Amino acid sequence: HIIKKCDFFYTEQKEAKGLGHAIGEGESFIDDEAFAVILPDDLCVNDGDSVLKQMVDLYQKHKCSIVAIEEVPLDEVNKYGIIDGVEISDGLFQINTMIEKPEPKNAPTNLAIIGRYILTSDIFEIIKNTATGKGGEVQITDAIMQQAKNGKVLGYKFQGRRYDCGSIDGFVKATNHFYQKQK
Repeated sequence: HIIKKCDFFYTEQKEAKGLGHAIGEGESFIDDEAFAVILPDDLCVNDGDSVLKQMVDLYQKHKCSIVAIEEVPLDEVNKYGIIDGVEISDGLFQINTMIEKPEPKNAPTNLAIIGRYILTSDIFEIIKNTATGKGGEVQITDAIMQQAKNGKVLGYKFQGRRYDCGSIDGFVKATNHFYQKQK
């Protein structure tokens, strides 16, 4: 029934130049509206509202870019974009700093960005002017950090659980979670 209710568009990222570049490739599909980015290797589950629904509700109130965050072990911060900010309400942070995949000793916190974003359309111009960063790629973290300097970007500690299906352990844990729910 979803296919009957929605229009789906896609574009191909012809070169692996980073998530920032990939998001920039979708500019022609977005007018002057906010949009969601969902990374498929992060599987988020919740018994209540989905993580994206929670974020859309926050966007309706704050009208700014929002990234989903969760606490990760300090020895894993080098796998994520890490934020630092001021908690303005329970689980909602106004972001001051974002660092892409820092070494643990350089991480300002252990609050990691996971694969759910709501971005405002001004991000496209920022991406165009974002230099390549970590790994020689256009990092969305760097672009969103610039957006935070120009206005407001929020980090949201979502309600629910995330499985990193980009790792074998995470994929197995997600599979077991859904297997147990079917029993």
